[in-house]
Amino acid sequence: MKKVKLLIAVLALLFPSMELLAQPGKENREEKIEAMKIGFITKRLDLTSAEAQKFWPVYNKMQDEMRAIHKTRKKDFKEAMADIGNMSDQEVEKLIDDDLAFKQQNVDLMKKYHAQFKQVLPVKKVALLYHAEEDFRRELLRQLQSRDNKPPPHDRMRK
Repeated sequence: MKKVKLLIAVLALLFPSMELLAQPGKENREEKIEAMKIGFITKRLDLTSAEAQKFWPVYNKMQDEMRAIHKTRKKDFKEAMADIGNMSDQEVEKLIDDDLAFKQQNVDLMKKYHAQFKQVLPVKKVALLYHAEEDFRRELLRQLQSRDNKPPPHDRMRK
């Protein structure tokens, strides 16, 4: 049960950063962020060259699958939310059900790759990976906030 809670927490923390990476017209920014993330994770996990050779293809495949899921969901959800005032209760219910299905897809994807990560890394490094992703997300948001002098996205929504 603790593993499932950890995975859910990791997913909740990763989603905002994934949307940041997917912004159109930001290819150079995306590349810089991706390079920073690779360096950050590599350093935190203290990967040997053998571990890195096995780990990065698995991690990159997971990221590609997550981006594909998020791209579809972001487009569909944004369009639906723009028209929510004109939707029937049944349509809103479907929107909620679709959002829950999206979240389940992410959990299923994390479970799938969690098993694969354990095949290429010691379990302690897998745990460090999840923590490193969370720390990277926080650091990225901190840097963006200090650069733009804006509160992080989740803080803006509360106001």
